[in-house]
Formats: sequence, C-alpha cells, structure tokens
Amino acid sequence: MIVDGAPSLHLTYCTNIHPGETWDEVFANVSTHVLAVKARVAPDRPFGVGLRLSDAAARRLAEPAVLEAFRDFLRAHDLYVFTINGFPYGAFHGTTVKENVYRPDWLEGERVAYSDRLAGLLAALVPAGMEGSVSTVPGCFVERAAGDAGEGMAANLRRHALTLWRLRERTGRTIGLALEPEPHCVLETSADAVAFFERHLLSRAAIADFARSTGLDPAPAEEALRRHLGVCLDACHAAVEFEEAAPALRNLEAAGLRLLKVQVSAGLVVRPDLDSLAALSRFAEGVYLHQVVVRRGSALHRHVDLPQALAQARPPDAGHEWRIHFHVPLFLERLGLFQNTQEFLNQLLPQLARTAPTAHLEVETYTWDVLPEEHRRLPVDDAIARELQWTLARLRP
Repeated sequence: MIVDGAPSLHLTYCTNIHPGETWDEVFANVSTHVLAVKARVAPDRPFGVGLRLSDAAARRLAEPAVLEAFRDFLRAHDLYVFTINGFPYGAFHGTTVKENVYRPDWLEGERVAYSDRLAGLLAALVPAGMEGSVSTVPGCFVERAAGDAGEGMAANLRRHALTLWRLRERTGRTIGLALEPEPHCVLETSADAVAFFERHLLSRAAIADFARSTGLDPAPAEEALRRHLGVCLDACHAAVEFEEAAPALRNLEAAGLRLLKVQVSAGLVVRPDLDSLAALSRFAEGVYLHQVVVRRGSALHRHVDLPQALAQARPPDAGHEWRIHFHVPLFLERLGLFQNTQEFLNQLLPQLARTAPTAHLEVETYTWDVLPEEHRRLPVDDAIARELQWTLARLRP
C-alpha cells in the first residue's frame, strides 16, 4: 500500500510467514491471509503483495494460464505485486533449514536460473510505471567463500543482470536484484556490500565484461549494472551487526548503490546473565539459523547459531550485550527478559519517510511458527496487521 504522507513508499509484508512451497499453497495464502490483512489495514485502497516463491512455485506460476488467472485475481481484489522474496529457493517451513537456506547460492547456476525466473514473473505482475525488486542471498555462506569465490559470484550476478537488462529492453519493466547482507555470510553488513560491489561488480574489468555482453559502451553498461543490482537492507540483520541506520544509508548512497528494498524486521537484544541465558534457550529452535553477535566493550564476537553461543557462554564473562538473528514481532518491545531491536527501526523508518532512498518496504517476521508460544498468542493475521500499523505510525509525518 502507498504510505500516507510519503507517497513514494510502498509497504507490504512478506508472505514467507505463511507455510507454502507449492503455487497452490501460495495462492491459498494470498486469497485468505493477504485478503484478511488488507481488510484490516487497507480496506478501501490498493494493497501491495510481497510474494515469497519457491522455485517449484515459480515454475508453476510461469505457466501462462496460471499467471493470467493470478493477474485476474489481483485486479479483482485491488492487489498489486511489487516485490518478491527470492532468498529461499526450496522448503522454508516445517523442516530444518539452517544454512541450507542459502543454497543454491550465487556460486551456482541454479541460483541464476531461479532469479531469472522470478524476474520474468515480476515483470509480468508489477503495475505499469512501477519498478520491481527481488531480494536474494548475500552471495553465499561464509564457509563457501574460498579462493576466488567473489569473482565467481560476481560473474553469475552479471549473468543475471544481463537478463534484467534484456527484460527491460524487451518489456520496458525495470526489475532490480537486491543482495541482502546477513550475519555469517560473504556480505554481512552494508560496508561489506559496498566493498563487494566496488571490488567485484563495478570494477573496470567487471564493467568491461558487462559492456561486451550487452554491446553497450562502458558508461551505459555501468549505469545498467547500478540500475539492476543493488542492496536489500534487512533491519534485523543490520541491528544484530550493531550497525546504525543513518551511517548505513549514507555509506550506500556515497558508493552510488541503489537501496532497492528495506525489510522491516527486528531481532533480539539480550543482557546476558544466568536468568536471561536460561530463558534464551527456548529460542534455540531447530528450523532456522539464529546467528549471534556478542559485544564485549568495543569488540564484536560472532557465533554461527544460538545453540553454539549458549554452549560457550560463561556468565559473568558472556559479554555486555547479545544481539540475535531471530525475527520477532515489531510491536513487542519487550519479550520477557529481552528487548527487540526496535530502536534501530525508530531511527530508520522516519529517515526513510523523509528521504525515500527506496520505494519498497516489506515487514518480514517469518519465524512466527517457531516463536515461544507466549509471544504469538495473537491470530497471525491480526499480528501482521498490527506490525503494518506499527510501521505506518513511524513513517507518517
């Protein structure tokens, strides 16, 4: 939906909160949950949809009759699609995901083909005159980043950028791929994203390679790369890395990188002691990866997952503050002994409303099913609506 007082901003939520790997399951979620949320927050105006499509669902939606039926459904219900979560390729609910969520990654051709497919679908769905965004994995999990992995990932990203350039030439629709920094990946922070782009995607050699592929001169080739490849800032990830909102935005702008999307999300803040660490064990579930960044003085120490961090914790030397990659409801400033990273959003959202460095905002609390029960007692549609309303209140002047 368009944000009142900030008409260049579109706000939605990501449908990855709803289990669904097949297209039939995704469509059932849109026709029930999305419509229920729309009725609560945007009953009399168009409502944007943030689709999450597995590769299997994307292949089915690409069938012409299925795609046309979905477009008819969107028109009939005053819905529009402007962004797709292209991060998880396969199963995302009800099974152990952990680091498998990054595979295939940008070292693998399957990631290119999947992203190409999503871009084609989004070009067919996004309203005329509006750009589309697809968020994606931050290169690869750090353990896979050996040797010349950066150049290998960049070559595949340029292959996808060529598809996006050709798509724009053919259809007039602009689709951008947004790399999403995340702890324990090649791109962990906004600074990592800047460094990766400058070294591997926007170097003289990279621009020359893209110019040869497109037949463009170097300057328009660079312009096309910058138009089609950018960054998704996930607020939970950035806050867990102890980033600050304003410097992160300034660094991206100074490097000339497009902020294609912001995922409005919050993680956990823990002041470690015996009681809080004991209570935290209830968040150490087995489906998703929950990276931990521990601050001791001015130093940051990282753990790949919450169970490992808990196993190594030795109060009172467990650190001054833990931040944990566990997406929690935005409106729950406190969760028992813990806080969420709401303060990062309190800094970020007003700035987005003032300066609009991106047009695409997406609430993403996909861990609803694995939250401790006392923190998810609201019906899920009510919780999503409340998150959107909480966000809107901080975007309006």
